[in-house]
Amino acid sequence: MTTQPPVTMQLQHMNVGQATPLKVGARAARSGIDKRPVVGPVKVDKLGLAGDHVLNTRHHGGPDQAAYLYTSADYDWWAAQGLAVRPGLFGENLTVGGPGSADFRVGDRLHLGAGPEGVILEITAPRIPCGTLAAHLGDPTFARRFAQARRPGLYARVLQPGTVQAGDPITLTPAALDGAPGIGELFELDLHGTFRGQPVTPDDLRRLLEHPLAERSRADLLKRLAKLEKRG
Repeated sequence: MTTQPPVTMQLQHMNVGQATPLKVGARAARSGIDKRPVVGPVKVDKLGLAGDHVLNTRHHGGPDQAAYLYTSADYDWWAAQGLAVRPGLFGENLTVGGPGSADFRVGDRLHLGAGPEGVILEITAPRIPCGTLAAHLGDPTFARRFAQARRPGLYARVLQPGTVQAGDPITLTPAALDGAPGIGELFELDLHGTFRGQPVTPDDLRRLLEHPLAERSRADLLKRLAKLEKRG
């Protein structure tokens, strides 16, 4: 078991989105990706933030991806590339002060709020770029740019619902299981089929499946494992 000490961060912004029209390629759609900061306490339950809208439930939302987080370190990097950044720009529910998202691990836990009642999140998966993100940014190449940046943001499940607000402290407790995969490593696997710079193996996938992944990620890894085992 790992025994790393907890790390203190800050909840900078809480963001929710309304259902708004969005043209994705040639297709007219509606999306809640355009999230904006809210002031005051916000209730967070097993399905996410009160007042937030998730329309594409095939790829987003649900108990294992109830909240999406993006970090100040990642936004600072994008700002240095010339992107005009703002809280909620990438559709995140929580903008948090902290290191780059690729450095987090599946199973890391975030306690939001100063008291024991607070909200507890568990990191489950990286965000994989899509056409909706590119359309929202007004840049048809942005999904590729986002992938190349290797700053995916973090999906999380809600282990303990509660009410928190911008400015609250966050205590990060590292994943308890040894060998917990990094968010950047899962991002690499999804996009390139490699893990830690090497072609992924069945043993790699079996070890990854021991960790508290989002169900969508788990299903994808099980499909990859079945294909590799079939090849022998």
